[in-house]
Amino acid sequence: MINLKLFFFPLLVIVCACNTQPSQNASAAPNLYDAIIGSDSSYNATMAAKLGADERGMKPYVMAFLKRGPNRNQDSITVAEIQKGHMDNINRMAESGKLVLAGPFMDDGEIRGIYLFNVPTIEEAQALTATDPAIKSGRLIMELHPWYGSAAMPLITPLHRQMEKK
Repeated sequence: MINLKLFFFPLLVIVCACNTQPSQNASAAPNLYDAIIGSDSSYNATMAAKLGADERGMKPYVMAFLKRGPNRNQDSITVAEIQKGHMDNINRMAESGKLVLAGPFMDDGEIRGIYLFNVPTIEEAQALTATDPAIKSGRLIMELHPWYGSAAMPLITPLHRQMEKK
């Protein structure tokens, strides 16, 4: 199962691993970025096609901002049930490949978290958000936006699974 708090971890690892400054310790572990890409980081037509990349290596997604909903007065037992269903739904969407990134914001603001859907249209993302118990209960609402990003984003989930202990 994907732990929501750790779902952002692979993105952080990828961003941090892109640091190409030389290590001050010669015996340090190899650069993770180099280990991922190997010695050949040139265009890979097969991978680009499998991931649906355009000529820029990008593709359309839908970004969802999960915001506080109008119905947040449930008792603690109901809140726990909604949250379990919310997490189960996240895992189901991730397993299907439709959700490639999810995670909460660490502050207590109005925007509670994000989803990045691996779908090209708002309508498809709306259908997916409608399956979320937190949306159904009114505890959360979704604000959806078309987003253009790296076609490699779906690789975050399998990378994350390699780091997730539970």
